[in-house]
Amino acid sequence: MYKIISIILFLNVTTTFGQTNYKFSKDIISHINRDTVAWKYQTGATELSFNGYYKEVLKTWDQNGVRKPNTTIKDSLYFINSKKVNAKDYIVNQAKNAQIVIINEAHHIPKHRTFTKSLLQDLFNNGYRYLGLEALSDSEINERKFPIIESGYYTKEPEFGNLISEALKIGFTLFGYEASEGKNGKEREIEQAENIQKFIEKSANGKVLIHCGYAHAYENDYPAWGKAMAGRLKENMNIDPLTIDQTLFLERSEDKNNHLFIKLNNEKEPIVLINENGKIFNTESKNNQTDIVVLHPKTNYINNRPDWLLIGKEKYRIPESKIEKNKPLLVLAYRDNEFEHNGIPADIIEIIDNKEPKELYLTKGFYTVIIKDVNYNIKEKYNMEIN
Repeated sequence: MYKIISIILFLNVTTTFGQTNYKFSKDIISHINRDTVAWKYQTGATELSFNGYYKEVLKTWDQNGVRKPNTTIKDSLYFINSKKVNAKDYIVNQAKNAQIVIINEAHHIPKHRTFTKSLLQDLFNNGYRYLGLEALSDSEINERKFPIIESGYYTKEPEFGNLISEALKIGFTLFGYEASEGKNGKEREIEQAENIQKFIEKSANGKVLIHCGYAHAYENDYPAWGKAMAGRLKENMNIDPLTIDQTLFLERSEDKNNHLFIKLNNEKEPIVLINENGKIFNTESKNNQTDIVVLHPKTNYINNRPDWLLIGKEKYRIPESKIEKNKPLLVLAYRDNEFEHNGIPADIIEIIDNKEPKELYLTKGFYTVIIKDVNYNIKEKYNMEIN
């Protein structure tokens, strides 16, 4: 249930809040098409992810080039004969015996953050008190209690903002651990591990969850780096972290380019595979880089929006009176008192015509809803509650 508390109408008023950070899909795609740098599809996909355009994210990312997976009958039999176990339940149970959990993400896939967020309460209940974020560069986050645009580059994506807000609400202490500017490769991995170690050694008792990107979660020898952050932290502290990979099987825009495990997976929630011998799948390589590999189901779309975005949330339908004119519109919902402080929207949708979905996905609480026109002028601002 929801209710509108107050309404303020703005006509032709331009705001600086979020204007350059959240955009219509056509403006982002136009910029990608004009760009000339070799990595434009990677950065473009990431920019699209900040605004919730998940289908466009996958299509844009795949323009980097897609190598069709080389799968075999052996792969098919392995999947069919393996037990499919709920990934969240398995990880939470394994984490009880660990001091440090390290989980990665692909930076253009927000559902990896949604999954990490789903672990928070159970991990906290089992003694985890600290959340380290590679993407966080905000020394005031624990006092402010919410992320802002300046908190980091990737953290301005709504699901990342929701992850941070949920962690703070539960009671986690957050910390960033990125290496100094200009550090890359081996030097970056070394400094990241050292920064985490320094934080742990000066903090009160409590277990640690680390959320990082891609191969930083790898424990064993890694070309060019020697060892990644996780491997160096393990070596430096003589603590074996529980490491989790969400990036091995990335979803593609066309199902024909998905790995066989994704094609065969009919589960509704993320899973791990346990074979007939009771061994968890973490690749068939002799040099397994993580303890656990999470397999996410293919995304289903509800009114053109990813189904995983709705997990733990309620639908809020925007009143027709607010959106009947001036299309296209960009609608952003901010947690109470965060819009005025340059916060991160909890959800964003664009409404191009009458066929577009007109629902935001939000958890219970108070929100400020901002509606912008094609020129990024605020047309309406009102407060409402999800209860």
